[in-house]
Amino acid sequence: MNIYGVTLEELSDYFEKHGEKKFKAVQIYDWLYKKRVKTFDEMSNIKKEVIQRLKQDFSLNIPAIVKKQSGKDVYKYLIKLKDGNHIEAVVMIHNYGNSLCVSSQVGCNMGCTFCESGRCKKKRNLDTYEMVSQILLIEEDLKIRISHVVLMGIGEPFDNYDNVMKFINIINNGKGIDIGARHITISTCGIVPKIREFALSKLQVNLAISLHAPNDELRNKLMKINKVYKLEDIIESVKFYIKKTNRRVTFEYIMLKDVNDTSKHALELANLLKGLNAYVNLIPYNETSHINFKKTSHDKVMQFYDILRKNKINVTVRKEFGSEVSAACGQLRTKEEEK
Repeated sequence: MNIYGVTLEELSDYFEKHGEKKFKAVQIYDWLYKKRVKTFDEMSNIKKEVIQRLKQDFSLNIPAIVKKQSGKDVYKYLIKLKDGNHIEAVVMIHNYGNSLCVSSQVGCNMGCTFCESGRCKKKRNLDTYEMVSQILLIEEDLKIRISHVVLMGIGEPFDNYDNVMKFINIINNGKGIDIGARHITISTCGIVPKIREFALSKLQVNLAISLHAPNDELRNKLMKINKVYKLEDIIESVKFYIKKTNRRVTFEYIMLKDVNDTSKHALELANLLKGLNAYVNLIPYNETSHINFKKTSHDKVMQFYDILRKNKINVTVRKEFGSEVSAACGQLRTKEEEK
C-alpha cells in the first residue's frame, strides 16, 4: 500500500493494531507532509523496528513528471503513473493564491462532446495516493505552496467517489498538506446520487456543476450524462445540497460559439437558476484540433454576462489561461498517448 493514500485515522489505527501509540501517526504525517522526506530512514525520531515495519507494509513511490509547459501564470504538467498511463495537472497563479487542477481518473467515460479528455475512454480510477502525489510533485518542482485545489482535471470525480473523499481528507488535514476545505472544489457533470451523498458528508468543500447548456435538448447533445440525469434532476439535487449545507453552488458554463451562447440561451439559463444560492462561471473555450467547437468572442461572452446580471444571476467570467500551452483538458495527455 502506498502511504500517501492513507488517512491520519487509518495510520493511527495501524499503529494501535501493532501495539504502538497512536500519536506515531502524527509524527509520520509530519515527516511526509511538513518535512517532505523521501524515505522512511530519514524519520529520525521513529524507532528502527517501527521503520522496518513501515518499509514492509508501505511504499513511498510516487509518479513522475515527464513534461512541463508554461505560459503566463500557468504551468501544465504531464505525469506518468507506475503502470505507464499518463495524467495531467495544471497550476494557475492567481492574486489570491496558487490553484492546482487535479485529475481523478485516467481518461473519462462521461463523453462530453466538447472535451478532449472524453475522447480517451476511462482506463481506470486514480488511487488516492496518485491524486495526493500531484500536489507533492508540483510543490517540489515550482517551490511554491498550493493554496487551492480544484478537481476539474481529467475524469469525473464523483465516478471515483471513495478515493476522492480520502484525497480530500488527507489534503485538508491540518497535520497533512493542510489545504482549507473552502479552498477545495469538486466539479461534477451531474451524477445526481453522488451530489446527494456529498450533501450529507458535512464537508465544507465547494461544489461546482458542469452545466454548459440551459435546456435538456441541447445538453443531451453536448453531455451524454444528461440522458441519465436530466436538468430537473440536477437542479433538485442542488437544492437538496444547498438545504443541507447552506453553501453556494457554482455552475460552470463553457461558452461555445453559435452553440450555447445566444441571448435566448442566457435567458433560459437565468430562468433555470432563478432563486438558487448559486453563481455562474462563464468559461472561455480552449480550442483543440480534434474537436470542431469554436470559442465565443469576448464581446458575445460579455453580452451573455450582462443578460444574466440583469436577471439577478451572480456571474463571473473565468480568467483565461494557457494560450501558450496545450490548454484544453486532456490535450497534453492525448498528444503523448498518440505518439
